[in-house]
Amino acid sequence: MNIPHFHAEYAPSDMTLVRAMLARNPVDAKFKEKVQSRALSYVEAIRGAPKGAGLEDFMQEYSLTTKEGLALMVLAEALLRIPDEETQDKLIADKLGEGEWEAPDGDEGWLLMAASWGIGLSARIVRPGETPGGVIKNLVRRVGSPAVRIGTRQAMNYLGRNFVLGQTIEDAMDRAKKQEKKGFRYSYDMLGEGARNQHDAKAYFDAYSHAIDAIGARAKSNQPPEDRPGISVKLSALHPRYYLKNRAEIMETLVSRVLDLAKRAKAEDLNFTVDAEEADRLEVSLEIFRELATAEELSGWDGLGLAVQAYQKRAPGVIQYIDDLAQATGRKFMVRLVKGAYWDTEIKRAQERGIDDFPVFTRKPATDLCYLDCARILLDARPRIFPQFATHNALTMAAIIEMGGTDGYEFQRLHGMGEPLYDAQVHDDGIPVRIYAPVGGYKDLLAYLVRRMLENAANSSFVAQVLDDRIPNEDLLEFPQEELRPGIEAGDPPVHPLIRTPDKIYPLRKNSKGLELGHGPHLAEIRAEIQKFRGPWHTLNALIDGVDHRFEGEKLPIVNPSRLDQ
Repeated sequence: MNIPHFHAEYAPSDMTLVRAMLARNPVDAKFKEKVQSRALSYVEAIRGAPKGAGLEDFMQEYSLTTKEGLALMVLAEALLRIPDEETQDKLIADKLGEGEWEAPDGDEGWLLMAASWGIGLSARIVRPGETPGGVIKNLVRRVGSPAVRIGTRQAMNYLGRNFVLGQTIEDAMDRAKKQEKKGFRYSYDMLGEGARNQHDAKAYFDAYSHAIDAIGARAKSNQPPEDRPGISVKLSALHPRYYLKNRAEIMETLVSRVLDLAKRAKAEDLNFTVDAEEADRLEVSLEIFRELATAEELSGWDGLGLAVQAYQKRAPGVIQYIDDLAQATGRKFMVRLVKGAYWDTEIKRAQERGIDDFPVFTRKPATDLCYLDCARILLDARPRIFPQFATHNALTMAAIIEMGGTDGYEFQRLHGMGEPLYDAQVHDDGIPVRIYAPVGGYKDLLAYLVRRMLENAANSSFVAQVLDDRIPNEDLLEFPQEELRPGIEAGDPPVHPLIRTPDKIYPLRKNSKGLELGHGPHLAEIRAEIQKFRGPWHTLNALIDGVDHRFEGEKLPIVNPSRLDQ
């Protein structure tokens, strides 16, 4: 059996990629009319839905594009660290009553400067020197402390209940019953942003193991994996050194841990999705997925899956690789296609590392086009692959339905988001929908929450635009092909003009050029250079104060502090 390996350029040219995707994904008049007509019905359903308690309504009520909305978010997130409501209420009343938010030294004290405030600062919503406390004091003067207390309590309810399905897997499954009765499926995500040590890794492994056992015990029998609940696993939560440069160690230790969890999922016939993470972990993730895909212990099971991020330039190649793997092994896999959740991180990492370009697209239409390109590849790969389309974009959803019909795939939405859109879609088309539901304590909420904010609070986000009554319906229904083609035909690169490429981040000089340790060819290049200087070397002469000294005597071996065998 000839099992393929994944090979792709880490940060290829946007122009080359977009040209190729435009050629592969033409939009004729008939297709455009059908898609836009269907998408318009979804947009009207979203805008006409009664207001509830989802992220969309939170963003509308406490706009994250205002300093007041951000301040309430910071306050609410800080209060979530307090376990009981009585103490939370007392603290709100005490702080609002005295109006003293800042400590004498200017530190916020208990009111931590949460990441959401940093987002506001970087987006110039707030100015240097402004603090959540100062903004809230002004808000209290203007609308009164009772109104702010109510707003804070509402914000806490949004954050705590509408982003996290349950603090334990048992609580989450209990809350899921209501939606399951409507026909929705669930995939559970155990909150946690990566192990810092082996103790963390064991704790996350135990949490995943317990969750798989609990989900399996309650799942209905005699259903194929695509109809059953599932779980998403972050590989970075299972090993503190989860990087390509540690490949040998990873293959020796992490693979066995993931395989153990996958075997548990197979025993219960559940979905088991390897979650997507940063671009520099993609290649090692695919190495591990390849090991799982070829493991004899997992043969005969169709529940193994992988999440793929469409904002990564390598996404179409990754999906083609999974299809090649399916054909080589004779197995069926699941692929969850998402837009991506680490965009800001990817941009800054590429700049600080000085690599040639970005591993992600810098313009949203390019990501949207890549998503449709990936969707087409996935739909063509049925039944070797079961596609899972995670989106809250009405046009994207309508295009997928027109491309793929209504069979052999599912849509996915985030818990607390997209209810009006998916209620309309399920009612009209009956395509299965899975809810991606985070599970865990509020202490683990912030990192997840900030990712969701970054994805959906941006002005270019469909979720943000559909809430803005100033934007007409027609403007929400423009195809990414139509946005990108004029620039491509004029020879303009499809990149954001305000985002500096890694070599141009300094105005007066070029940035130093670096290599990416998460990319196989770059890593091999570095190791080859290091090997030239392996030695053995013996110091016999040294230049001290301009005088050449010769040393004789006992030799002192010097070893690599991270590898004592070198």
